Amino acid sequence: MRQLSQISGLRRDRHGSGFVILLAPDSFKGSCAAREACEAMAAGIRSVCPKARIISHPLSDGGEGCREILLDAVGGRRHAISVNDPLMRRIRAEYGILKNGKTAVMDMATASGLILLRSKERNPMRTTTYGTGEMIKSALKKGAKKIIMGIGGSATTDGGVGAAQALGCRFLDKHGRILPKGLPGGKLRLIQRIDLSKRDSHIDQTKILVACDVDNPFTGARGAARIYSPQKGASSGDVEILEENLAHLAEIIKRDMGIDLNSVKGSGAAGGLGGGLYAFLGAELQRGIEIILKATRFRAKLKGVDLVLTGEGCLDAQTMNGKVVWGVVKEAGRANIPVVAFAGRIKSGYEDLYSTGLTAAFAITREPVPMAKAMENAFYNIKEVCANVMRLFIKR
Repeated sequence: MRQLSQISGLRRDRHGSGFVILLAPDSFKGSCAAREACEAMAAGIRSVCPKARIISHPLSDGGEGCREILLDAVGGRRHAISVNDPLMRRIRAEYGILKNGKTAVMDMATASGLILLRSKERNPMRTTTYGTGEMIKSALKKGAKKIIMGIGGSATTDGGVGAAQALGCRFLDKHGRILPKGLPGGKLRLIQRIDLSKRDSHIDQTKILVACDVDNPFTGARGAARIYSPQKGASSGDVEILEENLAHLAEIIKRDMGIDLNSVKGSGAAGGLGGGLYAFLGAELQRGIEIILKATRFRAKLKGVDLVLTGEGCLDAQTMNGKVVWGVVKEAGRANIPVVAFAGRIKSGYEDLYSTGLTAAFAITREPVPMAKAMENAFYNIKEVCANVMRLFIKR
């Protein structure tokens, strides 16, 4: 990995002529989308290096925005359909078909996300991923042979049962009766048998890639219920019920399908949707950033680049678990290109990125301010810190 002193840009004139910079940030969650972060970085660079060549390549690790990142990078068409929201109310949701006509891209949050609910409606005991299954079904009808799904931002802890129901999977109670569609997390204990005989046959000819931004197991101390359901409105009592229900579902899946979800990394993502898609639809769970980097041909974009700038809301020990900055540093390291990362917050544990190849990291805030204020000024702060960093590369 080249260090700053070895970068030819340090020997260039003050306009930065010939300097090629690739911008590859994630969103700064809650304050700045990935595309906006690129715009802020570019503005900062141009204020110091007006002749630098800037390549914008916004990214996602599988959280909200995955669909738009892929559509913008690869090209394609958006499709709006009617689906059920997390509380089984009809809404309009969008997914994309890439320009090859065979790959569908979607965010589960579009149909089953927390963003669709008011604060008082948030309760994973009552919510379902049924609408996500409806999106998948629509894409299958349009001839998709590959589906890439980002599963961040869910409002659910239903183990993917709702999505599976929308695709024809049937869940039966102790009397052999088919349970109603949209089965929420709070009622998973009713499941006594799984019947896949009516599952949509198109699934067998379709590759489903699930872009996970976490590696949590299905149940347990780091599982879907205990770690994430409180963020979705679950009380402490609800958490225990959801944990018991997911554990029950995992036992039924192991008995009826021979699959141990607790041995599958990422099965706890999106309230267990990751595990449900793996078990019921044969999906592959992969690190979201690796899927996005490959689909957007990131490695090819590095050719001729002198410097990569990346960033996201927070750099900490979790960044090494497949977050955007980790993926960018890993790929740029292969090409021996320096990487500078920016973040709203930098916390203990981020230092491990240096062993992966990170050149330097900077927080975008310049003074202690309330979180709301920092998020409000994210665009300006990103722009200013980029301008300051670029001054390292230019002769005055």
